[in-house]
Amino acid sequence: MASNTDAILAKYVAEIEDRQQLIDGVLDSANGDDLSDEKMELITRAKERMTFLNNQMAPLEEARRISAESSERIASIARYMTGKPAEQQPVEYRSAGEYLIDRWRAGLGQQEAVNRLDQYHRAAAHQTTGDNAGLIPSPIVQPVVNFVDSNRPLVSWLGPRQLPGQNWSRPKVTQHTSIAAQGSEKTELVSQKMLITKLAATAVTYGGYVNVSRQDIDFTQPGIMDIVIGDLAGQYAIQTEAAAFTTFDAAATAGLTLPTGANTSDQLAASLWDAASRIYTATRGQGRLAAFMPPAMLAAIGPVFPPIPASPSQSPGLSASDFGTGLVGNISGIPIYVSPGVGASRILVVSSAGAEAYEDRIGSLQVVEPSVLGIQVAYAGYFTPLVIEATSIIKITKTP
Repeated sequence: MASNTDAILAKYVAEIEDRQQLIDGVLDSANGDDLSDEKMELITRAKERMTFLNNQMAPLEEARRISAESSERIASIARYMTGKPAEQQPVEYRSAGEYLIDRWRAGLGQQEAVNRLDQYHRAAAHQTTGDNAGLIPSPIVQPVVNFVDSNRPLVSWLGPRQLPGQNWSRPKVTQHTSIAAQGSEKTELVSQKMLITKLAATAVTYGGYVNVSRQDIDFTQPGIMDIVIGDLAGQYAIQTEAAAFTTFDAAATAGLTLPTGANTSDQLAASLWDAASRIYTATRGQGRLAAFMPPAMLAAIGPVFPPIPASPSQSPGLSASDFGTGLVGNISGIPIYVSPGVGASRILVVSSAGAEAYEDRIGSLQVVEPSVLGIQVAYAGYFTPLVIEATSIIKITKTP
């Protein structure tokens, strides 16, 4: 019979394995990239809990070892003090022929054959799992299955800047000075003043909260608190990525339209080259260039650029196994990213010189509610996408 010490040790070991699997899951989701602030926070919390549990287990393990050694010593002495009759082995016939031979021998009066048949036919009570359902545990296979894509391809590509305050502005030149050839000696040169305007921005708060009971925190394996915080962080990532695309999509300049039906590689490449040309005109070549499309567009773009492309080709090819969000390849030298935040049936070609993102992530906050034995946990941050130059964001639309 398991003791209370065994139960506590088993609980500690299960929780340590749970925390380790949580850490492994966070590292796997990073795909080799740097860990975000919320993921580092989850790993730190899990590590601190594992250290605490190991310290709790040390004296219990020593006590259990002493108890086990004592039990084994008592059992070895008892074998010499009491005698037990040998248990009767069950009869098993290897074939129907062996069974028929024993029947024949029993008919001849051989007592050994009679005893074997008697033991074989003796009615036995068959014990099955249905008779002791109370002893069969229901294991939980970890980790928790949670289909949340917390990647932010666009926001990560832009590199969110530190949000300076509740309100701020970005200066932008709207009229340059002028230079021209002098008409003739002593004639007046051309003159034009520089105009600089302000692009106003305001911090937008994104957040959510959950009120978790103390019982739910104490009795769940894996621990519900880390799961809830991780899910809140994932939802924050989804909403801020969608907010960036909504802002940039609304301000974008229309590019070439892809016609109805299957498009050719030349049509797709032409639309990207057209977008690159427009963006260069708008930014004079400043910034980096990338294209973003929704997952559904993979069905239209992927088959046109197979993993082993024909030569010559506008792309080294896209692989169907790279269906996750993030970088999936390039076409005409332009990196192609997939993000669920992009609107349907479109490709957004963006210059990092024409779009910016500002963020100040608060992270998780907790407050105890003693009257109801609960802990209220929230996750929030300030996030603002800012359009610097609308003509440096080109929207390529696919006609249904």
